[in-house]
Amino acid sequence: MATRGGGSQSYGFPIYCAAWLPLAHILKPDPPAAEADADASSSSSSSSPSSPSPPMAVLGGGGGEGRSGVPNKLVVAALAAGEEAAPAALSPETVVEVKTREEVPYRMAVHPRGDGVFCAFPNGCRLYRWESQEGEGPQKLALEPDREALAELKDVGLQLSVSFSGEGSILAIGGEDGHLRVFKWPAMASVLTETDTKTSIKDLTISSDDKFLAVNRSSGPCRVWDLQSSEVVASLPREAGEIFGFCRFCNKTDNSHALFITAMQGDYGKIVSWNTTSWTRIGSKKITREAISAFAVSPNGALLAIGTIEGSIIIVGSKDMRTLVTVKKAHLGIVTTLAFSQDSRTLLSTSFDSTARVTYVGSPKSNATPCKPYTKNGWLCPDRNKRMAHATSYYSCNFGVLLYAAQRRHFGNVAALR
Repeated sequence: MATRGGGSQSYGFPIYCAAWLPLAHILKPDPPAAEADADASSSSSSSSPSSPSPPMAVLGGGGGEGRSGVPNKLVVAALAAGEEAAPAALSPETVVEVKTREEVPYRMAVHPRGDGVFCAFPNGCRLYRWESQEGEGPQKLALEPDREALAELKDVGLQLSVSFSGEGSILAIGGEDGHLRVFKWPAMASVLTETDTKTSIKDLTISSDDKFLAVNRSSGPCRVWDLQSSEVVASLPREAGEIFGFCRFCNKTDNSHALFITAMQGDYGKIVSWNTTSWTRIGSKKITREAISAFAVSPNGALLAIGTIEGSIIIVGSKDMRTLVTVKKAHLGIVTTLAFSQDSRTLLSTSFDSTARVTYVGSPKSNATPCKPYTKNGWLCPDRNKRMAHATSYYSCNFGVLLYAAQRRHFGNVAALR
């Protein structure tokens, strides 16, 4: 197990959602040299080509509806290289800053092909479009609300989970009111809908082939939908004492998938894996004694990351669940979001403490063997002496209650997340 350094940056507002940007689909390249002015062509040919833009991330959050003095906004920040021994971190200077007035962005999904940023607010949803001028510099980027889009979602209430499919052709959202909605993008034609007023939707995930949708609710099993037939194809049961939290599909090199689900069981946070052909439980591994508040899978399928309510980050290998990186107290508050970069080498984490942290993972192994099935008996228990016996399953199930209490104490009345 390794402990890696990372660079943190504070932005002055509680951060609830974040994502890396697909810059290749957002920034417009410089015009070809042949189209440049004849007078400038000779000088441009002798100069070195412009360097590509650094990776960028969009962050959302704020102080809510109360008179806290903390603004609600979306900001875009670029990754700044560390100086000498200092680790890399997001720049304190934002590239884009958009105020959202009295509405705090709680959840977001960045379209993978550059269609914009889908944001969930307390009362409904809104789409923000990218505006990019020619050139690769960060100063060429802008983000503007599309007031004509998503008219059917403007008053749907708080959505606790939002996600685009890997190619961006499907949008799925799950509400605090228990309403599940899935649409074709960008036509917004309904694929499926389900209402369960007795539960809230905690998390959802779409497989990369757009075939399956997995949904975790505040109680009960994880249900898996076939998006072609709009029928439930599996109901994944909990073991005694388990409370399901987050769910993510993971790619395998044979174009199949594994499904990972986080769960609290007693004082332990664990990760459970499922075969997506037979829908049988492959195994489970206890990871931490802190309640899990965030979860992410790397794009290459080799890594899984969890964040905790104590501010810690743990990265494990998806093949054997061996702990690779651990950062105790990476944040002073609850880890609210985790997101791997497109090359799977960098992990972005955010927190209620207003910080965004970049943790360098390194060069992960090839995805030739990630997510390979493993047996329950093939795993070793973690070193319990290095765990902090602090959290209970209550907080995993009631993450929003904890945030709500903290928000009332510091920023006034803000709607609960979960």
